[in-house]
Parts: sequence; C-alpha cells; structure tokens
Amino acid sequence: MTKKILLSAALIFGLSSFSAQAAVEKYTIDTKGMHAFVTFKVKHLGYSWLQGRFNKFSGDFDYDESNPANNRVKVDIDVRSLDSNHAERDKHLKDDRFFDADKYPDAGFVSTKWVDHGNGTATLQGKFTLRGITKNIDIDVSHIGGGKDPWGGFRRGFEGSTTLKLSDYKMEQGGKLGPAVENVEVWLSVEGVRE
Repeated sequence: MTKKILLSAALIFGLSSFSAQAAVEKYTIDTKGMHAFVTFKVKHLGYSWLQGRFNKFSGDFDYDESNPANNRVKVDIDVRSLDSNHAERDKHLKDDRFFDADKYPDAGFVSTKWVDHGNGTATLQGKFTLRGITKNIDIDVSHIGGGKDPWGGFRRGFEGSTTLKLSDYKMEQGGKLGPAVENVEVWLSVEGVRE
C-alpha cells in the first residue's frame, strides 16, 4: 500500500514538473524575415529628432503565460550595422566619440527578471552591454499577440521601450552637443518563431 502511494506521488510530481516545463515556450527572434527591429531616436542639438536602427541582431526568448517569472530574453546586436539613413552620419556615429564600433562591435541584453503587471504589460529587467560597459536597465514591455502563422508555425510578438544615457556608456561627445542629446530613446519590436 505504501509503495503504491509513493509511486503515485512520484508520478504526480513527475507529471506536474513536466507540465511546468512544457508551459515554457521557446522562441527564436525572426530577424531573417525582417519581423523584428531595434531602433533608436535622439534629439539633434535639441532642435529635431535623429532616428536610426541596427540592421543586424539576433536573439531568443522564453515565454510562460502561466508563470511569467520563467520569461527570459537574450539579444545580441552588431553595432557596425547601425543605420541612420545617412552614410556620413553613420560613419560619425560609429567612430570613437560615440559607439566606437571597431573597438566594441558587439552590444547585447540579457534579462534577469520579468515583472508582470497584468493586461499584457511588464517590466523586463536585465543587463545591457555597450562599448564594453554593462549597466542594469529596465524595458517597458507590451505583449502584442501570438498565434499560428501561414507556414504551419507559431509566432509571438512583443514591443518594448527604454531610455539610455550616453554618459553611462562614456559617449562623452554627447555631452558636448548639449543636455538634450544625453537621452537616447530605444524602441524594440520582437516577433519570435516558436521552436
């Protein structure tokens, strides 16, 4: 009798553990199909907005609707792919006064915590590395949706935004252009394909 009870308990525990693991969905960010974007905007001398994007990046994320604490995100960015739709300006932004892309070609974000607010919104906390400097940042996240795609797969999408300070990453040239240039607004749109 005791063996049956122990066996049943072990079976239930095993199934519940499997169920918890199965609830975590794993996604690869769809950058090949251009269904994901990392963009930024910063004020030009405080008079207008300069916008740009990074054309090359990759990443993946885990999503668990029933237990958001399991949610995780990792993104790697090729800084050399910076594109502000102006070749001379791109060259300027990639030099050592700003991104220093030759010396620091890689940037990235790794999440450490997902704070769920309900209604499809959350704060994604994590470590962002740029110019070899790693800082803790918060990203405001909204769940856009998820479902089957026309190719027999399943997709899920989010958008997020945060503000970075140039001085945090030793972009001293930003300070010389005035305080309005200090803050860079970052917007991400991420669509993942479930593995």
